[in-house]
Amino acid sequence: MWEFLTAGGPFMWLLVPTSIVGLTFIIERGLALRWQKVIPLRVQEAVENGTFERLEELKQICEEQPSTLSRLILTAQEHLHQPREENIDVIQTRARREVVKLERGLVILEIVVGIAPLLGLVGTIHGLIRLFGRLGQAGLGDNAQLAEGIAIALNTTLMGLLIAIPSLVAWSYYNKKVDTFAVEMETLCDEFLRRQYRGRKRS
Repeated sequence: MWEFLTAGGPFMWLLVPTSIVGLTFIIERGLALRWQKVIPLRVQEAVENGTFERLEELKQICEEQPSTLSRLILTAQEHLHQPREENIDVIQTRARREVVKLERGLVILEIVVGIAPLLGLVGTIHGLIRLFGRLGQAGLGDNAQLAEGIAIALNTTLMGLLIAIPSLVAWSYYNKKVDTFAVEMETLCDEFLRRQYRGRKRS
């Protein structure tokens, strides 16, 4: 492994921290985007099934289960005195802020996906330039030496792809997960508002 890194040249040492950054954000977003952390089951069931007798009870459930959904429900509950349209606007504004929080770090993964293969390619080109420069001075006497030099130059391309592929998979998966969370929370908030304002009209 050490020989693989040292043979890759200076650009390999730029790829190493890139891989560390990518792995860090893959793990961090994986922990942050757990379903229970964003949409706790207890809060979801309370909203879906109406398993609360008073709004104070729902507020207590949300405060006991701090999460993205809990904050949106608490925001909706705080503005129930306003007309439904105004409450929806408030929730949508807060929801955009919450989605931005969920997407935090994904831009770093996107950057890693873009720059890792490019760094690898630049490292390969740099290695080939050095290789052919040496061959130009010494002459082409050993095909095995040429093949070995090309193989070493390609190390950075391989490293760049090994970094970019899992980062791309994680970035795509987490983006889809955030979209799923957004749709689910929108549905739950809409259901909560319909129940509350429908109850007011009946009373």
